[in-house]
Amino acid sequence: MKVAYGFRATMTARPGKGDEVVEILLDAPSLTDDGCVVFLVGRSAANPDVIHVTEGWTTAEAHGTFFASEEAQALVAKLRTLLDGEPARFDAVPVGGKAAF
Repeated sequence: MKVAYGFRATMTARPGKGDEVVEILLDAPSLTDDGCVVFLVGRSAANPDVIHVTEGWTTAEAHGTFFASEEAQALVAKLRTLLDGEPARFDAVPVGGKAAF
């Protein structure tokens, strides 16, 4: 499956809430969505309340459709209560690489 659309986001949890944010992200419904082929969650080594997310989707439309769903909107609403400000988001066009866990 080819990844044609992606983005990276960096978010800062409220102090001490990084574990909760990571738990919610790792249980995200996008992990089971056919259009989502990359969903990686990482943390800053210096500050565990700073979380990075990298996503790769088959198309921008698949991403948009998923994030317009009630399920995704509920996830975003839950995350917002745990975040300190808005996430920084960067569009990306994936060109290759590797992920193995």
